[in-house]
Amino acid sequence: MKRQTNRFDDSANQMGAAWPAAAYVRMSTDHQKYSIENQLDTIRRYAEQRGFEIIRVFEDSGRSGLRIDDRDGLQLLMREVQSGSAGFRAILVYEVSRWGRFQDADEAAY
Repeated sequence: MKRQTNRFDDSANQMGAAWPAAAYVRMSTDHQKYSIENQLDTIRRYAEQRGFEIIRVFEDSGRSGLRIDDRDGLQLLMREVQSGSAGFRAILVYEVSRWGRFQDADEAAY
């Protein structure tokens, strides 16, 4: 299967148009630093400063980052991207730990 990569076309930004973007937010606990509201506020400020327009928000509240099978927001985001139907050109997250709690097999054994 050939993987297609797309590059951003600077003509949209040169004309003052914002890049359409999605935000993905996830929170597994009530820890204030990672609240959905704090993540979205930070992502929105980042987007505004860099010429992105958040057109979709995908959310997984109260979900662990260890597994994907119960994260409906992330699954929907991935389906849209893989199908080519996503109306956005970028995905913004608060930090990489919001995608998931990644560890290698050796670490998982302990």
